[in-house]
Amino acid sequence: MSTTTPSSGAARRNPRRRGPRDNESGAPRRPSTPGAAAQPAQHAVDLSPSTAPVIDAADFGVLNVPAPIVAALARGGVTAPFPIQSATLPDSLAGRDVLGRGKTGSGKTIAFAIPTVVRLSTSGGRRETKRPRALILVPTRELANQVAETLAPIANAMSLKVTTVFGGVGQGPQVTALRMGVDILVACPGRLEDLIAQRHCRLDQVEVTVLDEADHMADLGFLPAVKRLLDQTPGDGQRLLFSATLDNGIDVLVRRYLTNPVVHSVDPEVAPVSTMTHHVFAVSAADKPTIIRELAQGQDRSLLFTRTKHGAKKLAKVLTAAGIPAVEMHGNLSQNARERNLESFSAGTTRVLVATDIAARGIHVDDIALVVHVDPPAEHKAYLHRSGRTARAGAEGVVVTLMTPDQVGDVKSLARAARIEPIITRVAPGHSMLEALVGPAAEYVKPSAVAYDEPAARGPRQPSTHRGARPGSSGSKSGSGRSSTGHSASGRQGSGRQGSGRSR
Repeated sequence: MSTTTPSSGAARRNPRRRGPRDNESGAPRRPSTPGAAAQPAQHAVDLSPSTAPVIDAADFGVLNVPAPIVAALARGGVTAPFPIQSATLPDSLAGRDVLGRGKTGSGKTIAFAIPTVVRLSTSGGRRETKRPRALILVPTRELANQVAETLAPIANAMSLKVTTVFGGVGQGPQVTALRMGVDILVACPGRLEDLIAQRHCRLDQVEVTVLDEADHMADLGFLPAVKRLLDQTPGDGQRLLFSATLDNGIDVLVRRYLTNPVVHSVDPEVAPVSTMTHHVFAVSAADKPTIIRELAQGQDRSLLFTRTKHGAKKLAKVLTAAGIPAVEMHGNLSQNARERNLESFSAGTTRVLVATDIAARGIHVDDIALVVHVDPPAEHKAYLHRSGRTARAGAEGVVVTLMTPDQVGDVKSLARAARIEPIITRVAPGHSMLEALVGPAAEYVKPSAVAYDEPAARGPRQPSTHRGARPGSSGSKSGSGRSSTGHSASGRQGSGRQGSGRSR
């Protein structure tokens, strides 16, 4: 674990302030209209972490987290902070801008939720219609739901209200929630920009801005929208950026919007999780469908990735027809279907989820024993994000990539870029390695017992309400290469060490 404080960069504010900078009259100084925040000058920022001591905290109280929040975390089974939380909380609670880098499942959500709630509860600001006091930007609606679910009990402990805003559902409940006033807004950039354009929301009173999975937002092309939104927030607000990596344009955001940020890194930027075992199975195109079924027939949760939405839908149906209950996750599903499928997988009702890359960063479910790259991804970052769905919260996991003869060169290049040394095995149906990785087959399930997804055209379901959130909040728990052939936040970290739950 390492930290660094860049020495360059002009400070816009006292980095240890608790509230917005005041003017001579004593009132908080904020722009009068959206977009009125001054354009910040870009400045050099060193993103290279250097070794520095980090508090070895046995509990959150040691990190000066307020007692009501500590109690709320304990009620959810969270008593001991993860490394990313121990590293970042002293600086973020002091009002510093922070860059936090850690792999999926490392505890980033609680790491930014605590300082956001503490800042709002101590700044003296008040809730106003259409003007959130904190903004958390995320790339996907699944992640928005999971972040809000993890955040809700922490916010409730300090009497703060949380609402989510994202596309794929009707905007009416979201507009109502904003009009009634919200403290913390968890939003996807596209829908938020739409609501701002309709004058349903303004960002001129945002005291804390968080970018979660910032590199994924860059991958999805959201950086222009993110910049436009950040330009509408006050220049003297606190900004926290958390991500698995800090590349692909993220340095531009840092130079432009963060002041003397403290960088904390608890994982190598692209190195794989040490508790993963990586396999490459060399298979023939004719054998591939059978091998997929044998990999998916185990008793533990398995996550299979395909290149296309059609491939995911087709494979899920084929597996279900073979007596292996499977659900799909991709961009063509309605929000209702996405939430239902993810909940079914999370609860264990269905043990196999077939997903596309677009869904990889929105799946936060513990105890996934096996990840299968049915179609190898085109680049190493997608491989790492897919693979990161297993080996979460200290658990072990297995990652298998299926490689047909025409994919040998691409898979070797992928492994080099991802810095992994996979175990390469030529596999045919019935190979001993398949049973060794998967274990005993689960019981056959009649296909008629499994409900299929609904198409997006049937219409979205309105988001439900989080505990303690205004109406409009969503309370759901919820690449490339050769296409597959042959064939669809409690946020709790339990047992005192954050070992279960879907979003951290």
